[in-house]
Amino acid sequence: MLFLRVLLFTMIQRIQTFYLLFSSIVSGGLIFIFNLWEVAEKKIFIVNLFSQESILYKSIPTAFIASALLSLGTIFLFKNRKLQFVLGRVNILINLFLLGLLIYLSLIVSGETAVSKKGIGMFLPILAILLLVLANKAIKKDEDLVKSVDRLR
Repeated sequence: MLFLRVLLFTMIQRIQTFYLLFSSIVSGGLIFIFNLWEVAEKKIFIVNLFSQESILYKSIPTAFIASALLSLGTIFLFKNRKLQFVLGRVNILINLFLLGLLIYLSLIVSGETAVSKKGIGMFLPILAILLLVLANKAIKKDEDLVKSVDRLR
């Protein structure tokens, strides 16, 4: 029990843990609250995309969930900062792919002759990317601090 407390305290006292946790919440939780776009008075949410025939539409929720799980898993790698940094970059690439896919699909959405409105869900990958960049910056800062202490020995 004491080991678990020490482990949890060590994880929580680092700022990148909060950035990664918020990124996981944005990618895995807020996507079910905010809509992606609205076509003809019908709001399109993430869960609606699983019923679409196209693989492009099905890849959007998959990428969101992958990003959320990767952010959550990266939190627990706090002892291996180099791997944590690399996984943060991979997660940024997933979110950039997701952002490009959302922009592409919003431009070719059916019924575009009727005015469609973009939802807040379209901008969630941008927020996730921002949080992941901040987390990677904090991880790099920790790694540089450890290297400078090792040089003094």
